[in-house]
Amino acid sequence: MSKRKVRALVLFSGGLDSMMAVKLLQDQDIEVEAICFVSNFFNSVKAERGAKILEIRLHIVDISREILKLVKDPPNGHGKNYNPCIDCHGLMIKKAGEFLERSNKFDFLASGEVLGQRPFSQNKESLKKVSDISGYEILRPLSAKLLDETEVERKRLVKREKLANILGRRRDIQFELARKYKIEEYPSPAGGCLLTDPQFSNNLGEMIQNWSKSRPRDIELLKTGRIYWLNLKKEGKALVVVGRNEEENKILEKIRQKNDFVLKLKDIDGPTTLVRFFDFDLSDKVIEKVEEKEIKVKIPKNFKKDDLKLDKDKTLNKVLEISGLLTGWYYTRARGKKVNIKLEIK
Repeated sequence: MSKRKVRALVLFSGGLDSMMAVKLLQDQDIEVEAICFVSNFFNSVKAERGAKILEIRLHIVDISREILKLVKDPPNGHGKNYNPCIDCHGLMIKKAGEFLERSNKFDFLASGEVLGQRPFSQNKESLKKVSDISGYEILRPLSAKLLDETEVERKRLVKREKLANILGRRRDIQFELARKYKIEEYPSPAGGCLLTDPQFSNNLGEMIQNWSKSRPRDIELLKTGRIYWLNLKKEGKALVVVGRNEEENKILEKIRQKNDFVLKLKDIDGPTTLVRFFDFDLSDKVIEKVEEKEIKVKIPKNFKKDDLKLDKDKTLNKVLEISGLLTGWYYTRARGKKVNIKLEIK
């Protein structure tokens, strides 16, 4: 009877590092499958492309709820922007470890992390902390010779001498490995996490401050259009999102949910505006009190954000009026004119 091959589950981004980690393991005749995680802040596009190039099976797991919870209150703090890198990596390894246990077919976890590549989250102390948070040991083939020996190495499931000793941000060794393995196609090392983007982080921080109970489907609104927050009288906040182009208009239509108001210019192709209310009573009786299902708005010729007095309390009808003004303002031909705005509620 032939001996069963050693099997590894690799946390996989689809970037050059994770691809080379896979190749180093395959070089030892280890069977590899990959796992990647998706959320509001990162997707699986690169991972799917990388897995296709390497011809390995890819498992995709959605961790949107768990990541949002960490973003709101990360035990180990945020990075430069709103990214809780240490806790995020710990969560991913934990979820990968749980997947490994459920599947009952893998011998160990591995990742493409490189010691010293990111000063905050990939120094020796942080890498150890990430493993401690997750509760699972993980092999890092690209830097294994610079790190403590893992259990799978001690058991000789993986030969430590055939692993690498890469340190820091230079990628010369990875490029050399890519040439060795005849891998010509791989994505740039640019990060794909929205939490590292300053503007998105600012918008997210504002949402969490304005509504701590925000959910993944609320976060999706921050990816599309121009963002405005309005105070409501006595209670609640209103988030106003104005589409910048036809594609964003379609997205807003797609992600609208119950009790969202949608505003559009009547008989003119222009911006779509979505208004969502937080901590505000939008019962049927309240909705019925909305004075008009169509709003006539005089669009000023010149306009400044300060003119809206966003920090002043407003009635529901005033919020909708301002939303109508914004809808018309971003259709440049409407400036200085009176326009009719259609008002819809799902």
